[in-house]
Amino acid sequence: MTQAPHSLQDLLRQARSTVRLSQLALALRLGVSQRHVSFVENGRAQPSRSLLHAWLQELNLPLAMRNEVLAAAGYAPTYSAAQFGDAELAMAESALRRLLEAHDPMPAWVVDAHWNVLQANRGAQWLVSTLVPSANSAEPPRPFNMVDVLIAPGGLLEHVVNLAEVGPAMLAHLRADALVQPALAPKVDALSDALRARLGASPATRPTSGRMLPLLPTRFATRYGVLSFFNMLTTFGTPQDITLASLRVEHMFAADAETAAVLGAQVPSRPEALP
Repeated sequence: MTQAPHSLQDLLRQARSTVRLSQLALALRLGVSQRHVSFVENGRAQPSRSLLHAWLQELNLPLAMRNEVLAAAGYAPTYSAAQFGDAELAMAESALRRLLEAHDPMPAWVVDAHWNVLQANRGAQWLVSTLVPSANSAEPPRPFNMVDVLIAPGGLLEHVVNLAEVGPAMLAHLRADALVQPALAPKVDALSDALRARLGASPATRPTSGRMLPLLPTRFATRYGVLSFFNMLTTFGTPQDITLASLRVEHMFAADAETAAVLGAQVPSRPEALP
């Protein structure tokens, strides 16, 4: 059975509840009365397009959800959803490519909202091909999915030597993404099952021991020894396209001198910059 679309009132109430904002606090931010906020949420008043835009901005909703709310209110969607590779995203893609190249030989990749790897630098391609030779770590035409590569037989999880530490963090990250992208729910379950099979306990409740480090590294067993990385995530600051808003760049940095030396020796040097 096809699920009925959510009403405008359901969407607004759910969004406000998610960010833990009271009707009064939202009304003060919007410069309207609490009564008007209540009337809109109960279907007794229709918000103008300009008010609804401000409303969605204050709730910091993902752009795709903003389009859904606008449609539920009877307004045309505001935000585009260009495909990666389309001409209108050329400037952004060029910036991403330069960002990845500048990070070589350390691994870096561009991941979309469903954890598909859309671009990868030489360091990332080397790391994935070293750990999981069967993975398609090349550039398009066929991106690979990072969660699939994690949980596949012989995948990345089997090479993580400190999985009890980093596994719960991976799962929590994926669960947070699934709140915005419900299609990720099967991958949440698959990762949870894979972690439970390897750790032998509920990965979300495993106790930690000792003092927490400022940065949690991920350590991979390889034929070059144990390689240790910590990561950073980069996103666009003011995206106005749904696709761009969903992208993030994961940069991996060597967590010790031995890892830096291996990557420096094994990853091919960058050729001349692309025009």
